[in-house]
Amino acid sequence: MTGPVQQEMERLLIQAFRPTRLEVINDSARHHGHAGDDGSGESHFTVVIEAPAFAGTNRVERQRMVNRALGDIPGERVHALSIQASAPKS
Repeated sequence: MTGPVQQEMERLLIQAFRPTRLEVINDSARHHGHAGDDGSGESHFTVVIEAPAFAGTNRVERQRMVNRALGDIPGERVHALSIQASAPKS
């Protein structure tokens, strides 16, 4: 079952990038009791995304693009976000 933050992240990323692959993985249970665990069950995520929009960009720019698309979620509503972004292989 996905929570509201995870659902919002998925919606925002689909709208921004029309990805060919998208996984938003809730890692919060692995960080229970650690720094940043706010008890919500939605504090730590991994995003695996593949989209044509990332073609010709480097790793840092892809991460910035994802962070911009997610607005205030990273750092405000989610403590930790791991991003694995790539362009589809030709």
